[in-house]
Amino acid sequence: MIASENFTVESLLQAIEGKSEVEALRTLTELFPGQVSFSSSLGYEDQVITDMILANSLPVRIFTLDTGRLFEETYKTLQRTNKRYDTRLEVVFPKHEAIENLLNGKGPYSFYESVENRKECCFIRKVEPLNRALEGVKIWVTGIRASQSGNRQTMAPIEWDEAHQLFKFHPIIDWEFGQVKEYVKGNNVPYNPLHEKGFVSIGCAPCTRAIQEGEDFRAGRWWWEDESKKECGLHAR
Repeated sequence: MIASENFTVESLLQAIEGKSEVEALRTLTELFPGQVSFSSSLGYEDQVITDMILANSLPVRIFTLDTGRLFEETYKTLQRTNKRYDTRLEVVFPKHEAIENLLNGKGPYSFYESVENRKECCFIRKVEPLNRALEGVKIWVTGIRASQSGNRQTMAPIEWDEAHQLFKFHPIIDWEFGQVKEYVKGNNVPYNPLHEKGFVSIGCAPCTRAIQEGEDFRAGRWWWEDESKKECGLHAR
């Protein structure tokens, strides 16, 4: 049993049992005031949670990672989100020295050459900035859904993240993709127009493509790699 400040995964699951997603988020902000953060990729699922937080004035810090290789549509989604909720989402960037060293040493497309190179790029552009953004955080809120990948099907709504020494909360872990789309439409939530072009999971532009009918949800991410390796390291278990 993992404990942090007298809390455990089991006790937190009990605290949110039977509550709606918004009520559960509110409960966690009361238990961990000023220590709840949500990392958003600005994709469908994350836009749902952003709406839950901002529409209900929940005291949850929202940040997004700018890897420097995002789609133009993603930046425009960020702009529309800020305008829609009259807010200014925090943007976290990779360290420019690391980016310079990577490009000068291996070129701009080293990630196509090997899994090791791709994970190096992901670490520099995503994992290290995330680690900085999560410093001092006790509850890390994510938009993970169980049906997104095999790695995520066994995740519980609340988990202990040993690497970051914090709890992770997945408010919509049990939602199906149809529920996400219905919420977005019903609540007039800004969303990335690439979703309408077959892009269900949107990351960096060189590493993301649309999926074909019948393909796995994550098939469009790092499509040149083996299916079992398709995690960038943000949610490694």
